[in-house]
Amino acid sequence: MAPIRRATVFGGTGFIGRYIVKRLAQRGVTVAVVGRHARRGNYLQPMGDVGQIVLVNGDIRDEELVMAAVGGSELVVNLVGILAQSGRQRFDALQHEGAHRIARASASAGVDRFIQFSAIGADAASASLYAKSKAEGEIAVRSAFPSATILRPSIVFGPEDQFFNRFAAMTRLSPFLPLIGGGETRFQPVYVGDVANAAMVVLDRPDTAGQTYELGGPHVYSFAELMRIMLREIDRPNFPLVSIPFGLATFQAAILEHLPGRLLTRDQVLLLKSDNVVSPGAKTLVDLGITPTAPEVILQSYLERFRIGGRFAPHKPA
Repeated sequence: MAPIRRATVFGGTGFIGRYIVKRLAQRGVTVAVVGRHARRGNYLQPMGDVGQIVLVNGDIRDEELVMAAVGGSELVVNLVGILAQSGRQRFDALQHEGAHRIARASASAGVDRFIQFSAIGADAASASLYAKSKAEGEIAVRSAFPSATILRPSIVFGPEDQFFNRFAAMTRLSPFLPLIGGGETRFQPVYVGDVANAAMVVLDRPDTAGQTYELGGPHVYSFAELMRIMLREIDRPNFPLVSIPFGLATFQAAILEHLPGRLLTRDQVLLLKSDNVVSPGAKTLVDLGITPTAPEVILQSYLERFRIGGRFAPHKPA
């Protein structure tokens, strides 16, 4: 396989993107990072040599910009995705049509490798617009770029995540944490470092072309169990957890999804009605030669700031 000298990463300023960009830069790859607010990714540039990481402001709805962005690249990675719709940022436009546009342009430009980031639970028949658009994006990418590798992570955790950090922060503002549907939905959290390493393995192994991998951690937990793990880590093991029935959560989401921050949407409530775990028989991190990392190993490295007394307060092991 010819070495990759130039890569284009769409959505590279996000949580997973920063780890992908860093690893590519460490390999000596010149990386074009494309996003609507790419300049916010200035923190990425010190990860490489001067001029090695280039930030490109652009909208993936712009066909000409997408074509120009992938031109000359051997690798294209599409990380574009949203968790809630807002204004022109719609699931179908970004996660389906946008993915198709990028894959189509990449094929036309003669790109060698294409990595599409999707999500566990992607399902064209899902009532959730998020899950439906993710699945339709996969289908569209495959039709335009048959050798694309699709990576489907479960909830991704790490220092900049919007899962454990978000709920830990809520303990400072709310008298309780909500357990939608009783907190019984199952997840298989995967460490962001493992996800980025998976993308690098894909580049090194030709046999991954055209394959789909579901990326989950070593253990399956209910949502309630994950909250208890997080609460123990921040020394608040007795913080109240309150069960919220799905019906009530849907009613609350109908209001919250219109407020700044969109703490909860009706589409997210729909997602919580289905488990988010690796499917039986799916190719996984193990098939890529990666031993998945458990949350308990990593959480202490970044949740300490939420402890009573701050990061320098002594931790009280459970």
